[in-house]
Amino acid sequence: MSMHLTVLGRVDCIAPSLPLPIMGGTVRAGFPSPADDYVEAELDLVAHLIQHPSATYFVRAKGSSMVEDGIFDNDLLIVDRSITPRPGHIVIMCVDGDLTCKRLSIIGDRPYLTTLDPSFKPIPLTGHDCQAWGVVTHNIHTLAPGFST
Repeated sequence: MSMHLTVLGRVDCIAPSLPLPIMGGTVRAGFPSPADDYVEAELDLVAHLIQHPSATYFVRAKGSSMVEDGIFDNDLLIVDRSITPRPGHIVIMCVDGDLTCKRLSIIGDRPYLTTLDPSFKPIPLTGHDCQAWGVVTHNIHTLAPGFST
Protein backbone atom coordinates (compact mmCIF):
# COMPACT_ATOMS: atom_id res chain seq x y z
CA MET A 1 0.00 0.00 0.00
CA SER A 2 3.09 2.19 0.30
CA MET A 3 1.77 4.68 2.87
CA HIS A 4 2.58 3.78 6.45
CA LEU A 5 1.11 5.68 9.39
CA THR A 6 2.20 6.30 12.95
CA VAL A 7 -0.64 7.28 15.28
CA LEU A 8 0.72 10.05 17.50
CA GLY A 9 -2.18 10.69 19.85
CA ARG A 10 -5.48 12.39 20.49
CA VAL A 11 -6.31 16.04 20.98
CA ASP A 12 -5.94 17.14 24.61
CA CYS A 13 -9.45 18.49 25.26
CA ILE A 14 -8.52 20.05 28.60
CA ALA A 15 -5.31 21.79 27.55
CA PRO A 16 -5.48 25.56 27.83
CA SER A 17 -5.99 27.52 24.66
CA LEU A 18 -2.84 28.96 23.07
CA PRO A 19 -3.88 31.92 20.93
CA LEU A 20 -1.18 33.15 18.56
CA PRO A 21 -1.13 36.48 16.68
CA ILE A 22 -2.62 36.57 13.20
CA MET A 23 -1.66 39.34 10.82
CA GLY A 24 -4.43 41.43 9.34
CA GLY A 25 -4.95 41.29 5.61
CA THR A 26 -3.74 38.58 3.29
CA VAL A 27 -0.41 37.46 1.87
CA ARG A 28 -0.17 37.07 -1.87
CA ALA A 29 1.64 34.04 -3.22
CA GLY A 30 2.23 35.76 -6.56
CA PHE A 31 3.31 39.35 -7.21
CA PRO A 32 4.52 41.02 -3.98
CA SER A 33 2.32 43.71 -2.45
CA PRO A 34 2.67 45.87 0.67
CA ALA A 35 1.70 43.90 3.79
CA ASP A 36 -0.56 45.24 6.50
CA ASP A 37 1.88 45.69 9.36
CA TYR A 38 -0.33 44.97 12.32
CA VAL A 39 -1.78 42.10 14.29
CA GLU A 40 -5.51 41.84 13.64
CA ALA A 41 -6.44 39.28 16.28
CA GLU A 42 -5.30 36.10 17.94
CA LEU A 43 -5.87 32.65 16.50
CA ASP A 44 -6.09 29.40 18.44
CA LEU A 45 -4.93 26.77 15.93
CA VAL A 46 -6.63 23.91 17.77
CA ALA A 47 -9.97 25.74 17.71
CA HIS A 48 -9.38 26.69 14.06
CA LEU A 49 -8.32 23.26 12.78
CA ILE A 50 -10.25 20.84 14.99
CA GLN A 51 -14.03 20.79 14.93
CA HIS A 52 -14.55 17.67 17.10
CA PRO A 53 -11.69 17.46 19.63
CA SER A 54 -12.90 14.29 21.37
CA ALA A 55 -13.06 12.46 18.01
CA THR A 56 -9.82 13.81 16.57
CA TYR A 57 -6.31 12.37 16.57
CA PHE A 58 -2.98 13.05 14.88
CA VAL A 59 -1.11 10.64 12.64
CA ARG A 60 2.27 10.85 10.90
CA ALA A 61 2.33 9.84 7.23
CA LYS A 62 5.20 7.73 5.91
CA GLY A 63 5.71 7.03 2.23
CA SER A 64 5.18 8.64 -1.15
CA SER A 65 1.92 7.24 -2.50
CA MET A 66 -0.07 10.39 -1.65
CA VAL A 67 2.39 13.06 -2.87
CA GLU A 68 0.18 13.84 -5.89
CA ASP A 69 -2.67 14.40 -3.40
CA GLY A 70 -0.52 16.85 -1.39
CA ILE A 71 0.52 14.50 1.44
CA PHE A 72 4.28 14.06 1.79
CA ASP A 73 6.48 11.73 3.82
CA ASN A 74 6.51 12.78 7.49
CA ASP A 75 3.48 15.09 7.20
CA LEU A 76 1.27 15.45 10.25
CA LEU A 77 -2.35 14.61 9.46
CA ILE A 78 -5.33 15.67 11.53
CA VAL A 79 -7.98 12.94 11.45
CA ASP A 80 -11.62 13.25 12.58
CA ARG A 81 -13.34 9.96 13.44
CA SER A 82 -16.78 11.60 13.71
CA ILE A 83 -17.03 12.35 9.97
CA THR A 84 -18.69 9.66 7.87
CA PRO A 85 -16.29 8.87 4.99
CA ARG A 86 -17.69 9.73 1.56
CA PRO A 87 -16.22 9.37 -1.92
CA GLY A 88 -13.61 12.07 -2.44
CA HIS A 89 -12.54 12.17 1.21
CA ILE A 90 -8.97 11.27 2.11
CA VAL A 91 -9.33 8.61 4.77
CA ILE A 92 -7.33 6.55 7.21
CA MET A 93 -8.39 2.97 6.61
CA CYS A 94 -7.35 -0.34 8.09
CA VAL A 95 -7.36 -2.92 5.28
CA ASP A 96 -6.65 -6.51 6.30
CA GLY A 97 -4.82 -5.23 9.41
CA ASP A 98 -2.68 -2.59 7.63
CA LEU A 99 -3.28 1.14 8.16
CA THR A 100 -3.16 3.29 5.05
CA CYS A 101 -4.04 6.80 3.93
CA LYS A 102 -5.80 7.05 0.57
CA ARG A 103 -8.73 8.75 -1.16
CA LEU A 104 -12.07 6.92 -0.92
CA SER A 105 -13.43 6.43 -4.42
CA ILE A 106 -16.22 4.58 -6.18
CA ILE A 107 -15.20 2.82 -9.39
CA GLY A 108 -18.16 1.31 -11.17
CA ASP A 109 -20.35 0.57 -8.18
CA ARG A 110 -17.64 -0.60 -5.77
CA PRO A 111 -15.54 1.22 -3.16
CA TYR A 112 -11.80 1.58 -3.66
CA LEU A 113 -8.91 3.40 -2.05
CA THR A 114 -7.08 5.46 -4.65
CA THR A 115 -4.31 7.99 -5.14
CA LEU A 116 -3.69 10.48 -7.93
CA ASP A 117 -0.32 8.81 -8.58
CA PRO A 118 -0.93 6.44 -11.54
CA SER A 119 1.87 4.10 -10.41
CA PHE A 120 -0.31 2.99 -7.45
CA LYS A 121 -3.22 0.76 -8.39
CA PRO A 122 -6.62 1.26 -6.74
CA ILE A 123 -7.16 -0.94 -3.68
CA PRO A 124 -10.56 -2.67 -3.77
CA LEU A 125 -12.37 -2.71 -0.44
CA THR A 126 -14.87 -5.40 -1.41
CA GLY A 127 -13.72 -8.79 -0.14
CA HIS A 128 -11.28 -7.35 2.39
CA ASP A 129 -11.54 -6.77 6.13
CA CYS A 130 -11.85 -2.97 6.20
CA GLN A 131 -12.37 -0.49 8.99
CA ALA A 132 -12.49 3.30 8.60
CA TRP A 133 -10.36 5.10 11.20
CA GLY A 134 -11.43 8.59 10.16
CA VAL A 135 -11.33 11.36 7.58
CA VAL A 136 -8.22 13.50 7.14
CA THR A 137 -9.33 17.10 7.68
CA HIS A 138 -5.98 18.88 7.55
CA ASN A 139 -2.40 18.20 6.54
CA ILE A 140 0.54 19.96 8.18
CA HIS A 141 3.86 19.75 6.40
CA THR A 142 7.09 21.57 6.95
CA LEU A 143 8.35 23.99 4.32
CA ALA A 144 11.48 25.28 6.09
CA PRO A 145 14.54 23.06 5.48
CA GLY A 146 15.94 21.62 8.69
CA PHE A 147 12.78 22.37 10.66
CA SER A 148 10.95 19.31 11.91
CA THR A 149 7.44 18.99 13.27
